[in-house]
Amino acid sequence: MTLRSRLVTGLVLIAIILVGPLVIAIQSLYRLRDDVRAFRDKEFAASLLLGQLREGLNDLRRGELALLFARDTVSRNAMDRQVSSVAELGDSLSHFQLPDYAKDIGVSIRQIAEAAPEEYRFALAGDTTRADSMSLNVFVPALNHADSVVHRAERELRARTTQRVAGQAATIATTATVSGVALVLALLIAMTIAFLLTRSITRPVSDLEHGMRAVADGDLDYRLNIPADRSDELGQLAMSFEEMVRQLGELDKLKAEFVSVASHELKTPINVMIGYLQLLEEGIYGPLTREQREVHNTLIAQANTLSRLVKQLLDVSRFEAGGGRLEPRAIALDDLLGELERAFHVLALQREVHFTVQRKPGLPDQVFWDLDRINEVLGNLLSNAFKFTPHGGSVDLVVEPVDNGVHMQVRDTGAGIPPEQVPRIFDKFYQADNQKSARAAGSGLGLAIAKQIVEAHGGTITCESTLGVGTTFGITLPTRVTRRSSMQRAVPAHV
Repeated sequence: MTLRSRLVTGLVLIAIILVGPLVIAIQSLYRLRDDVRAFRDKEFAASLLLGQLREGLNDLRRGELALLFARDTVSRNAMDRQVSSVAELGDSLSHFQLPDYAKDIGVSIRQIAEAAPEEYRFALAGDTTRADSMSLNVFVPALNHADSVVHRAERELRARTTQRVAGQAATIATTATVSGVALVLALLIAMTIAFLLTRSITRPVSDLEHGMRAVADGDLDYRLNIPADRSDELGQLAMSFEEMVRQLGELDKLKAEFVSVASHELKTPINVMIGYLQLLEEGIYGPLTREQREVHNTLIAQANTLSRLVKQLLDVSRFEAGGGRLEPRAIALDDLLGELERAFHVLALQREVHFTVQRKPGLPDQVFWDLDRINEVLGNLLSNAFKFTPHGGSVDLVVEPVDNGVHMQVRDTGAGIPPEQVPRIFDKFYQADNQKSARAAGSGLGLAIAKQIVEAHGGTITCESTLGVGTTFGITLPTRVTRRSSMQRAVPAHV
């Protein structure tokens, strides 16, 4: 699945999940609307019908009184119409789930309808005694019974309405709860999908970013955590990255091989040049004039510089190819430090720089290192410190014990290194922007060689620098090199 289709699928799923609670709420609202309509068409209409029926019974009672007093045909016809109207209203109760009440009211209305003609006849004949008797014994009891039936129907309707309202309230509460829970679940699922979708994109992108930064810093062994079978755009980027790293590694290897071959081939002509220059200096080919000797001194200095540069290039190439040789042996640490102190004391006087070698308590008497290589490392660091430290400054070599090892620091109060350039100072041929403050130009290989020598001893080298304040190089070495690094063959402890 491509990255675009994955994004579209994820967004569609999130939209569907978020729409779910909305659909539930809309369906609940539709059901509530239907219940309200049913309530309006049944309970409310039944309540209106009962009110009309009660009013009709009251009109019928008033019509009877008017007939008893007026004793005319108009009153009789009005009473007939009221009886018919009440009978129709009573029959309508059966449509609202009140059939028993409709039946009881129908019985009372039939009694009134049957007794009404007699009461009409007695009233119109002026026989008030018998008309009153019919009213008291038949008409009024029937009306009262009909009124009581209406009251019972109203009570039942109120109870039914109350129950239905309570049911609707419970339904609404349940719907609200279900909708809320559904919304929370939908949000959680949507957030989970969004998190997984985001992680599936950001993690490879972050991995690619770290990989590009590592390659930019010269780490060609960096491997991405993106699966090789990933078929989207990020998988294609990962494949391109791996191919780029592979080609850069091949180019770096070719470069190292070229430097090694070129350096090796340069040694022979340089040695020949130096040999002939030494013969000239010894007068084998005759005495040199003053002008020739000045030219000769310049040539010998440049040839020695070129020879030193070629040697450094060969050292770098050997260590990169795994062939750099170490010859560890037992070394008196105090003698090593004393030799360095004496060697750089004269340079400190010449440069007017304060130089000290500080030995912390607890240092071992002996260490098992390659003396020449460690001298080369410390000599290079001290030379750089003097090179960048102005008159009146200070250079210190501080040596202290650490767990199963020795920690050495070379501190100076020189020009310092820009902070963004500190991570690259151990790269081959890299020179920081502080070269203007140096007393002599360098090749950019000394620190690279120092790092490889220290790591071949199983140690570490670091650098801390503040621009305009000074620089501190730290070296931590094990007391005894019991085995060579991955680049080196094993060395017996008794050598």
